[in-house]
Amino acid sequence: MNITLEPFSQEAMQHVYDIEYGRLADRTWMAFNGPYFRDPIPTWHEFQQKAYHLINSTHHRLIYFNHRIVGEVSAHWADGNLQHWLEIGIIIYQKSDWGKSIATSAIKIWILDLFAQHDQLPHIGLTTWSGNAGMVRVSKKAGFVHEGTIRQVRYWQGHYYDSIKYGILRTEIVSSRK
Repeated sequence: MNITLEPFSQEAMQHVYDIEYGRLADRTWMAFNGPYFRDPIPTWHEFQQKAYHLINSTHHRLIYFNHRIVGEVSAHWADGNLQHWLEIGIIIYQKSDWGKSIATSAIKIWILDLFAQHDQLPHIGLTTWSGNAGMVRVSKKAGFVHEGTIRQVRYWQGHYYDSIKYGILRTEIVSSRK
């Protein structure tokens, strides 16, 4: 499987918009990526403004599968300026690319990259919700450990869902590669 993570670029911007939100998008991912936040679909202009800040960002990469953009990975500091608690996210844009182990492979590459970027960091976290069974499976397959469940706090379409926290330690990555 040929998966690489590449920096977001000006040249890729229009294509990313088209497959994430625009004319080529199926937008199924939006039903699982925190739909309870009700994030609006950005216009091309709004996307350009957001994407401009992602170019050359060390905490954002595009996922390429067989030399084709299929999604993105990201990271953010859960503790703000303290910068000791890093959380990651992933989106695979098209449903037709789900179930191919792309997300699992991309996350494994991403956490190695992030641990290399932040050599003092012992832990990387990932948060999902019980309505996203695919992300629960991917988290486990990528080696993350279930660290906690906050029960019935995500309200969506008349139902409460759990928020689920996963994490992986640098030592768990090192020991699994020996």
